[in-house]
Amino acid sequence: MSYYKGGSTTKTQFRLHKKGITKLSIYTAIVVLLLLLPTIGLPIFWMHIFIGVFIYFILTGSLRLVGISGQGSLGHAGFMCIGAYTSALLAKDFHWTPWLTIILAALVALGMALLVGRLICRLRGIYFVMMSLFIGMAILSIVQIFQRWTGGQSGLGQIPPLFHAGKEPYYYFFLILAVVCLAIMYRIEFSRIGITWKAIAQSYSVASSIGINEYGQRVFCLAIGAFFAGLAGGAFPHYYLSLSMDSAGFSVSMNMFIYMMVGGINSINGPIVGVAILTIIPAYFRELKDNVPFINAGILLVMLFLAPQGLVSLPGKIKSWIDKLSKARVAEKEVVDRAP
Repeated sequence: MSYYKGGSTTKTQFRLHKKGITKLSIYTAIVVLLLLLPTIGLPIFWMHIFIGVFIYFILTGSLRLVGISGQGSLGHAGFMCIGAYTSALLAKDFHWTPWLTIILAALVALGMALLVGRLICRLRGIYFVMMSLFIGMAILSIVQIFQRWTGGQSGLGQIPPLFHAGKEPYYYFFLILAVVCLAIMYRIEFSRIGITWKAIAQSYSVASSIGINEYGQRVFCLAIGAFFAGLAGGAFPHYYLSLSMDSAGFSVSMNMFIYMMVGGINSINGPIVGVAILTIIPAYFRELKDNVPFINAGILLVMLFLAPQGLVSLPGKIKSWIDKLSKARVAEKEVVDRAP
């Protein structure tokens, strides 16, 4: 009997190991393909689009990371804004190298999230969502108040670049940055810390009853998500070489939220799929550019009704539908065969 159980466990472990190798192979193949695209003649326009996609990979992934502790944020772009202006101002006004200011920007965003989190992370549900929206708007108001340094509505220009040789170095930089950030987020999610955050999302009262400091963990989760948002925010103005309030406004937070929900909030692949589809397809149909917000909102509503778990759940749903259809046909055939 014990041998049977051991064999079953071994088979299960083998399946999980095989599944992990398959997923890793797919991820590796995609990354290799993306690395090869510039060498096979990727047009400048599409290189620019892919750079934006890589930035949103990090931003949307960081928003999802905050969400696994049960915190939904509509002001996540505020931390991106903090990172962007921190890096841009330090590089422009103090002539620090962008390679340093980007890291400092992420740390400043993390520190601000720790401060803000102590104020709002006792709130839950819609109250946290609304307060996060207020914080995001407050950050933009601060940018407007200090327009002497930030440029306010006029924006900030002449930001020092990371590279001086076209778009290709930026393409590789943001691709590698996105891969590293997503890999770290994945590792955090399936570590003991990530499991603790998920337990808090399931039931904060039960988590507290077994000794978990759920308030402190929620603050910590918000801070880690803000770190990655600040990192992406700190890097992107050194590519675009200009910065305005619209670059990190409410629409950016909404884009992150839509990408996450359409792709699937329950999987690390969700933000990747959501960003890729909702960014690349409108870029291909450029005449639809002015209607992109309405198209994205429509897609979100359809997905919420037809596939609440997002696009990443569709393969499983299709497989389930096929299996049910096959079983129904087999049952129908058996009935026909038994008929006199």
